[in-house]
Amino acid sequence: MDQQLERVLTTKNKLRKQTLSTILEQFDGHLMNLSQSSRKKKYDKMRQDTYSFFRGSAYLFFYDVINYPFTFHTPEDKPTWIMGDMHFDNFSAFQNESHDIVFDVDDFDEGYLGSYLYDVLRMVVSIRLFANQGEFTKEEQDEFVNQYLKTYIKQLNAFKDGEADPLSLQFTVENTKKPIKKVLKKLEKRKSSHELDKQTVIDHDSIRSFDIGKEKLSSVSKQERDQISSAWKDYIASLDPDSKREDAFYQIKDIVKKKGSGIGSTGLQRYYILIEGEAEKSNYDDIILEAKEARTPIPAYFFPYDEQFWSDNKHQGRRVIHTQRAMHHRADPYLGYFSLNGRDFYVRERSPFSKDLKEKDVNDYKSMKRAVKTMAKISAKIHSRADADLEEGILNYHSENAILDAIGTKNKLFRHQLSLWSDHYQDIVERDYKLFKEWLYEQEFFKS
Repeated sequence: MDQQLERVLTTKNKLRKQTLSTILEQFDGHLMNLSQSSRKKKYDKMRQDTYSFFRGSAYLFFYDVINYPFTFHTPEDKPTWIMGDMHFDNFSAFQNESHDIVFDVDDFDEGYLGSYLYDVLRMVVSIRLFANQGEFTKEEQDEFVNQYLKTYIKQLNAFKDGEADPLSLQFTVENTKKPIKKVLKKLEKRKSSHELDKQTVIDHDSIRSFDIGKEKLSSVSKQERDQISSAWKDYIASLDPDSKREDAFYQIKDIVKKKGSGIGSTGLQRYYILIEGEAEKSNYDDIILEAKEARTPIPAYFFPYDEQFWSDNKHQGRRVIHTQRAMHHRADPYLGYFSLNGRDFYVRERSPFSKDLKEKDVNDYKSMKRAVKTMAKISAKIHSRADADLEEGILNYHSENAILDAIGTKNKLFRHQLSLWSDHYQDIVERDYKLFKEWLYEQEFFKS
């Protein structure tokens, strides 16, 4: 290689690697305050493949994308309540409050107010990365992105025209096709005791407790148990009054620490809490709840400050459950929050009815295309729900109208621009992934 060209490429890579290093140090090292051990665990997951790297580096995505002058942003005074980390793996099948098995979004940790476009941009890049792992061609990836964007706009228009209602729309076996319908049907066959059987044991006195022998469960100290028990009254007080039961229903029977987590959640404290449920019945009505630490959402570091949103959501656990309630029809009745040792937590049920869409479920063109179209409808639904349609909402306008106004009559240009950009950014992610792996060895997180 020509020496001058080599210097150019070396300098370009060096500058990008310095950017990558600065962001990783600032967010994981200083803001998240992850220990060296936790960072190593997180980075070990991220180095597995390009898509895992993308999932674990949302802060790098927002650092980059905030500076692109896209045509189709909504104005700052018309933000949308967004997921903040929308990607292919943040959709799954589960049971809602009415015991319906549904397919929907399942991660609200980064929920925030901002342009809808950031959710859509992150989603279309993730579609490409996920499809690339499945060895779909470049042309097929283009079509998946096009179908997602086309269906997203079509569903927004259905809401605007009153042909569908974002408040009640849900995706079940009745209105989905394979592969999602197949996942939902499998979940319908699961026993209600599935999670209890998996995570707990019953002693000779018929007392149920967590199975500490499980690899990802560990005991808590007496001090931790006492602290959580003391904070539990705040959790009970935070429950939705329309679905809240008597206090005895939430009586704590056992607590364990949950080890291991998703890529972006590494280093956050998590507990499984076993509660009484219906006391007069057998111990098969015990319920497993998950308490997970919530931090400031990543978009907050990059988006305009919204006074009303922050005053409404000072407690990060409340922000997370507020987001979930806003985006889900008949949300988890166990959603609540509390604080512990200066950290905010949110609580949700560890449902026995939960199942992800696996790569093997979408390993052909037809299945993948159907999946992204359903995900597009869900994306439009969550963006259209959390607005003036909700009594407890903080937006006084309809988000679908604001989004469609931003797109205007330029549907084809919208799809073309986002398809081109997502293809371009996929290349950036792939280059960053290589630089990331080099950086890991340079910083001695791992040895070559």
